[in-house]
Amino acid sequence: MKLRKFVDPLPIPPVLKPSRRSENYTYYEVSMKESKQAIHRDMPETTIWGYEGMYPGPTIEVVQGEKVYVKWINDLPVHHLFPIDHTVHGAEKEIPNVRTVVHLHGGRTEPDSDGYPDAWFSKGFDEFGSFFQKRVYEYDNQQSSRALWYHDHAIGLTRLNIYAGLAGLYLIRDWHEGSLNLPSGKYEVPLLLQDRSFKEDGSLAYPEHPKDNVSGISPSIIPSFFGDSIVVNGKVWPYLEVEPRKYRFRLLNAANARFFHLTLDSGQLFYQIGTDSGFLEHSIGVKSLLLAPAERLDVIIDFSNLIGKMITLKNDAPTHFPIGDPVDPDTTGIIMQFQVTKPLSNIDTSVIPSFMGPINWLAEHTARNDRYLQLSEEKDQYGRPLFLLDQKKWDDPITENPHVGSTEIWNFINTDEDDHPIHIHLVQFQLLDRRSFDVNHFKQTKQIKYTSRPFPPHPGERGWKDTIRCPPGQITRVIIPFFPYTGQYVWHCHMLEHEDYEMMRPYRVLPPS
Repeated sequence: MKLRKFVDPLPIPPVLKPSRRSENYTYYEVSMKESKQAIHRDMPETTIWGYEGMYPGPTIEVVQGEKVYVKWINDLPVHHLFPIDHTVHGAEKEIPNVRTVVHLHGGRTEPDSDGYPDAWFSKGFDEFGSFFQKRVYEYDNQQSSRALWYHDHAIGLTRLNIYAGLAGLYLIRDWHEGSLNLPSGKYEVPLLLQDRSFKEDGSLAYPEHPKDNVSGISPSIIPSFFGDSIVVNGKVWPYLEVEPRKYRFRLLNAANARFFHLTLDSGQLFYQIGTDSGFLEHSIGVKSLLLAPAERLDVIIDFSNLIGKMITLKNDAPTHFPIGDPVDPDTTGIIMQFQVTKPLSNIDTSVIPSFMGPINWLAEHTARNDRYLQLSEEKDQYGRPLFLLDQKKWDDPITENPHVGSTEIWNFINTDEDDHPIHIHLVQFQLLDRRSFDVNHFKQTKQIKYTSRPFPPHPGERGWKDTIRCPPGQITRVIIPFFPYTGQYVWHCHMLEHEDYEMMRPYRVLPPS
């Protein structure tokens, strides 16, 4: 289906209103519902699953220190939108096909509110076989200003549930953000980037098995999904009318597996001021932005002196980044268009701050433990690709047991050809460096033989992170403080087909030693 570009205005997800608010807490109720939504003006409406029945879900905005309770309600049908591969662990035939659990990605939450993959609930039954379609989660929001996002995290179904539409933004505000005089209000715009494929009737298309299908299983999990249309905030190739002034954009890559390498065809700069977990120390002007699945970026674009211009946001990141197929310049190479056609409503007094504030950099000598964790591609019993963390599966015994209050260095040894975005629940961390190594030597001996000096972080990565790119043939080192809670969490690749099929591991934060 060939769709025209830049004919639909960019939707802005509404800010969710609380069900009630008191001096001590704010309470929300959010229902997951099936509904129909116009994804493009020339296409029939698409059946989606959405929080509050909308795709993407409404934005939740909170203030630092605000105690928030959210009742998540599964009001979805009993039949899934997509065929389910029951050979995938956690998606067996004996349990409901429609299961959900909500993870606040980047949130610092207690285990019972983290969205543990096995803690799913259904319209009929939960994981214990009891009728239970609701869960109330508590979010203390003790973190500084940043963009988090909430999304489904049900084991064995995450790729399908998020593809159906279960994702939304969650913004934490604080006084420091307000003091920076950034573009705000209607000049602060969320951009939730995804790729999708559609059938002629407007319905979402998701492959039932890989093209080669060596296993003969159908439906069968695929190694990675890449759509042929780019969707921003639930619209295919939209446009945004802007004034000739500065705008702040909160970018989120919510795609299943696609990386985005973004440029503006005007050649102008993005001014990056923040990353996953808050502000950088210094703003940086860059010609391009690289965004892996689940990463967020906080950027300012200045449209001053561009009256009447049409500026296209473009993408040239290959699939299976960095080694896959190139983008199609007419489809997946185009994201959206900015149209500088609105008159200036008032004088723009907002700024691009040069300094946002100091970051407490962690010293390597403070780390209590150094862990070396392999990222690898194996084969399952059916001959399909199987991506693993440290060559272990989900149900293998837990091997990562940091103590609360301790700091560790985790070394991600990527022997695969994909760049895996690794996400660790509960914590935020800092990237120390990356370094090339001899992959074949490691596979044969389990010994590391470096082939380069360490590469320092890109300036845009020099901040707190919760998701980190781990390029192939490199060892990516991060330093992690574990606090404030004990209990069981997970770490995983955020390419959704990978995490759904064993590239996810539990870890346990122990009491102080």
